[in-house]
Amino acid sequence: MRQPVTRIVVVALLAVAVAFGALTAIPTRTSAGSLSTAIIGMFPKDAGEFAYADLKTARKYPWFAQLNDQLLPPRFHQFEQFLASSGVDPNSQVEELAWASESNGKGDNVVGIALGNFDPSASEAKLKTQKVPSFESQGYRMYAFGSGIAAGDILFLFFDSNTAAFGNRAALEKLIDVRMGGTPSLLTNESLFPMISEANGNGIVWGVLDKEHTAIALQQLVPQAGQFPQAAAIIARIKAMIINISADDKSIDAHLQAVCASVDDANLLSAAFQAGLMYRRYQEASSNPALAKALDGVGVVPTGDRLKINAPVTQEQMTALIQSKSFAPPAN
Repeated sequence: MRQPVTRIVVVALLAVAVAFGALTAIPTRTSAGSLSTAIIGMFPKDAGEFAYADLKTARKYPWFAQLNDQLLPPRFHQFEQFLASSGVDPNSQVEELAWASESNGKGDNVVGIALGNFDPSASEAKLKTQKVPSFESQGYRMYAFGSGIAAGDILFLFFDSNTAAFGNRAALEKLIDVRMGGTPSLLTNESLFPMISEANGNGIVWGVLDKEHTAIALQQLVPQAGQFPQAAAIIARIKAMIINISADDKSIDAHLQAVCASVDDANLLSAAFQAGLMYRRYQEASSNPALAKALDGVGVVPTGDRLKINAPVTQEQMTALIQSKSFAPPAN
């Protein structure tokens, strides 16, 4: 049975879609996406995962739409339609996106900031006319997709004509509290923020995961690696993961760095992952040859206390992966 795609893999695959425009439009390596500390500092200190995407670039290419259709849950497609009906077109007005989830390893509370060009007055007037449920928090008006009370409801608000925020109510209210100075920001997270600074500006899409999110991502990325002696214990000790995606006129390169507890851990985990990848390729050879071929190019190398995973994908390989629906969630 196909393994579920983790959020970290989703980030990497969306980045591939973003970068594929370089194959026909840009003869050199694409510029990296950089996010200001002013925006990073709007997120809560207890974030366990943080990521950034340049959607302005992504939107130019058909790859993004095709991959997005496979990866994005129906609820979020519906949320996009809801925004469009209120006068906010995510497909033209949102240029950059940053998002985070809390550090419980579950990803239940996700909050994001959208940067672009908005008309808050016109949008809010439409929302009021449509009688969309709304709630006030410290002077900001949040509008709900749904009742605004259920756990799965998504709310959003405008901070100004260039900045909007979205998420479930608890996460969004926490972000507002950070902005108002009532809660410490992500800039004060001594373990995650240095990793964010390292990733920032080094890729079209980049992200950082804390200990819990990294362990889940690695276990799902190559589940077979956990069957090897000591691998599970080593994964449990991993400190963080950094993701950077770059592109040139021929390929997309996804770079993942797992920050291990020691040099020995990185060496042992590298051996386990190399064996796990070989086994995964063998499993996919007959049922999904496109994925098996892509796995051939994945490299796993220990460097000091870091395990580096490099996954280059060519244009032809991505076409085959999309056509084979390799990124679609497994059927229930």
